[in-house]
Amino acid sequence: MTAVSRHTAEVPDGVRHVMADLSEPAGLKPVLSGADSLFLLLSGDLHAIGANPADIIGEAVAGGVRGVVLLSTLGVVTRPFGTTRVAMRELEDTLRKSGLEWAILRPGGFASNALWWAESVRTQRVVAAPFGDIGVPIVDPADIADVAAACLLDDRHTGNAYELTGPEVITPRGQTDAIAAAIGSPVSFHELTRDEAKAGMTRTMPAELADDTLDILGNPSPAEVRVSPDVWQVLGRAPRSFADWAARHAAAFR
Repeated sequence: MTAVSRHTAEVPDGVRHVMADLSEPAGLKPVLSGADSLFLLLSGDLHAIGANPADIIGEAVAGGVRGVVLLSTLGVVTRPFGTTRVAMRELEDTLRKSGLEWAILRPGGFASNALWWAESVRTQRVVAAPFGDIGVPIVDPADIADVAAACLLDDRHTGNAYELTGPEVITPRGQTDAIAAAIGSPVSFHELTRDEAKAGMTRTMPAELADDTLDILGNPSPAEVRVSPDVWQVLGRAPRSFADWAARHAAAFR
C-alpha cells in the first residue's frame, strides 16, 4: 500500500509514503504504475475553477490501475448546479466512462470539521459557528475510511454510489454539548453570522465551496437531513455517532 500526499506525513507501519501533487497528474506516474486500486480524495484547490482532476483518472488508466474509489460529495445529488458540484459530477462521469472498475462515496458533512473549533475550545471553552439550531447527519471520517476500504477490497461494491451519513441529525449546539461531555468541562456556544463563518472558511477552501457549504448548513433540504442506510449496508453495522467521534478526539479539545 502506498500513501500519497503533497507534504511529508506519518503513515502506519508497512505503508509506503510518496510525496506527489494531484494538481500535477503527470507526476503520479511512478505511484500509479503497477497499482491495482486507487482511493481518490481531492484537495480543496482541485475543486476550484480551472482545475482538471479528470487527468488523474487518465493517469490511472495509463498506469494500469484496475479500479478507483472516488470520494465525491452528497451535494452532487442534492445541489447539482453549483460550479464545484458540476465539476465533481463531471469527474464522476469521467470515472464511469473510463473503463475502470469504480465505486463512488458521497458523504455529507464530516464530524472532523469540528476540529475547526479545537483552539477556541482549548483556550476559551467556546464553540463559534453559524446556524446553531440547524442540524444535519454528519458522518465520522472513520466510517468513510471503512467504507472505502470495503469498496477497494470487495468487488461486490463495484458500480455503486453510496451516500454516507451519521446515525442522527445533530446541530452545532448538540456538537458543542458532545464535546463538553467528551472533555468533562462546560463549553459555551457562540453563534456566528454567515459572513463571519464564510470569512473563516475561505482561508482553506474556495469561496464558492464555502457558500455551498453554508447554504447546506443554514437551509438543508430533506435529502440533506436524511439518515442514509448505506454505511449499514456496506459495513453491516450502524454508523458511529458524533459523540463517539468527540470521545475519540477529546485530546484535541482539552
